[in-house]
Amino acid sequence: VSLKKNTSLRFITSNITTLKNNMLYPFLSVANSSRETLINVRILFCFSSVKGFLHLGGLRTALYNYIFAKKHGGTFILRLEDTDQSRLVPGAADSIEDMLEWAGIPPDESPRRGGTLGPYMQSQRLDLYFQTAQQLVESRHAYYCFCSPQRLELLKKEALRAGQTPRYDNRCRHLQAAQVQEKLAQGLPHVIRFRLEEGVEPFQDLIFGWNRHEVAQVEGDPVVIKADGFPTYHLANIVDDHYMKVSHVLRGSEWLISTSKHLLMYRALGWQPPTFGHLPLLTNKDGSKLSKRQGDIFIQGFRRDGVLPEALLDITTNCGSGFTTNRMGRTIEELISEFNPSKITTHSALIDLEKLPEFNRIHLQKRIENEKQCHLLVKELKEQILQAYTAEIHDREVLDKDYIQRVLQLRKGHITSLRELLKPTYSYLWVRPSFSSQQVAALTPEGHLIASLVLKLIEDQGEKLSVEELSKDLKVLANKTKATKYRDVMKVLRLAISGLQQGPSVAEMMVSLSPAELCHRFQKLLRQFS
Repeated sequence: VSLKKNTSLRFITSNITTLKNNMLYPFLSVANSSRETLINVRILFCFSSVKGFLHLGGLRTALYNYIFAKKHGGTFILRLEDTDQSRLVPGAADSIEDMLEWAGIPPDESPRRGGTLGPYMQSQRLDLYFQTAQQLVESRHAYYCFCSPQRLELLKKEALRAGQTPRYDNRCRHLQAAQVQEKLAQGLPHVIRFRLEEGVEPFQDLIFGWNRHEVAQVEGDPVVIKADGFPTYHLANIVDDHYMKVSHVLRGSEWLISTSKHLLMYRALGWQPPTFGHLPLLTNKDGSKLSKRQGDIFIQGFRRDGVLPEALLDITTNCGSGFTTNRMGRTIEELISEFNPSKITTHSALIDLEKLPEFNRIHLQKRIENEKQCHLLVKELKEQILQAYTAEIHDREVLDKDYIQRVLQLRKGHITSLRELLKPTYSYLWVRPSFSSQQVAALTPEGHLIASLVLKLIEDQGEKLSVEELSKDLKVLANKTKATKYRDVMKVLRLAISGLQQGPSVAEMMVSLSPAELCHRFQKLLRQFS
């Protein structure tokens, strides 16, 4: 997942399940690795600061963790990190839940749905964070810091001028207790910082293997409670993970280095840490970082453009790893069945969004072939037709369920989205075209004969038009003309049906329309030569 420094996406697992792959759970002590192990698995998706809307990288992280939970009978939980009050975006919280539900990976517990381990908004859990911070201060694992923003900015500038990485110099950790009490009594603004210590223990990441980062050597003591009383990511998530009984944390690989710092906090609090897994980044096909500035990676945009959620889920897993197969067209059920965390690699997943239309085509065809889903597509397409062509529709039959369903069945496997059927190429399906006798005359002098032959063919065929039979009949019909080649006969028919010179086969175009509508259009052609 590609994220800014002040944004975090993380997922956590829980609920009772039986698992056979004990390699996923190195913190468990198992006498016989071949025996089934009963553990708690809860998956939790945290969106930091609620300062933006769900994008493709976030959806991919959510998907992998949703699959992990469902693979092992777990519960998928949404927790919103809204502790950075300056970055709140109105409507973003609801949008996150909306997009997860639209994508087909809805949370089981969330601010909207509720649950037993809430509240699910971090701004409603402030007392718990403050109590934990006080516990750290009392045990001398944290301390009050009174450094002003001006001093911190000066430290940053001096470090950059010297070509060094900016870091806090830990000045206030050396204050005497009396000095601290005096400053507190004066009401001076302050934060609480966690005291980093050397001696970090290595941890085994589910994806990256053994890791260890001596954060005390390269970082200053981090803030855990800000001056406004709100916690930072580092403290809030550790506290919530503990009280929400988290067993696993899956998050973006940019948090891998911070994990040692978090483990120090767990140790300071005497808490058992979860098992961590860091997912490789999702990048553009050229390896560049997905950026929100691209504007086209937000899930709302994909939905607005007619992309199916199944196609998004499919392409984000197809470009990555973690599955026993790598094929297009997988459903969420198949993704869950084929999921294998041991197959997740450490290299970035390159996503080629130019292939998204092909993924959408495959999944749209699956929907059309499903009776229940096709019924929903018919309703959706009808609404789009009314919006696009209300004033131009002459025959209300084009809004009938059977008619729209026939169009979908004929075009399945060819179109990449419903919106494609509203383009000019397909306008003949919804409105009657216009063409001139001059256009017909440029193709053949036998326009009258061709129109008569088609009308006779329609009369003979009745209501039982089929693409296969009609294709054969049209070849026979073309042979009855005297001065017009087969290809020009087809051009005349296409012109009379659609007013265009491109589109599906003439036979399919004729089958799409009703016999009555075909008669109307070819009678128009006939009248032009009367």
